[in-house]
Amino acid sequence: MTREQFIKLVNDEQEALRGFLLALCCGNKDDADDIAQEALVKAYLASVGYQDKGRFRSWLFKIAQNTFLNHKAAQHTFESIDEARSFLDTSDMDAKYARHELYLALATLPPKERAAIVLFYLDGHSIRDISKITDTSEEAVKKQLSRGRDKLKTRLKL
Repeated sequence: MTREQFIKLVNDEQEALRGFLLALCCGNKDDADDIAQEALVKAYLASVGYQDKGRFRSWLFKIAQNTFLNHKAAQHTFESIDEARSFLDTSDMDAKYARHELYLALATLPPKERAAIVLFYLDGHSIRDISKITDTSEEAVKKQLSRGRDKLKTRLKL
């Protein structure tokens, strides 16, 4: 893949990537931007081996998700929304999405459950795509979605 091809593909996916990482980072723009920058560098360096099969978004999201899992933003899971609220600076959260309570609830989920929920419900990916992005089985994705939904229902008191 040429540099120009990479730039064009990234430009097409940049907004979706930002939204995905912003949700994974529970609205923290600084963390999302740091992870996006690191993921794009990794993707560019790996683009030589990219096989164009029309799945650039899945490939890029997989790199971004792995980068997130290795980042400090994924290292802490809160026990409750109140704990997340007291720890996270909600003024940092992206007001554009106006999902503060959801971001706080997402912060209580383990990183893999959080990723499955974000990819499925916020980004609209299929279970098959999530399986490829997260490098897990479809059955594992279904379990992560089920556990994540149950925890969010409880924490959001739905």
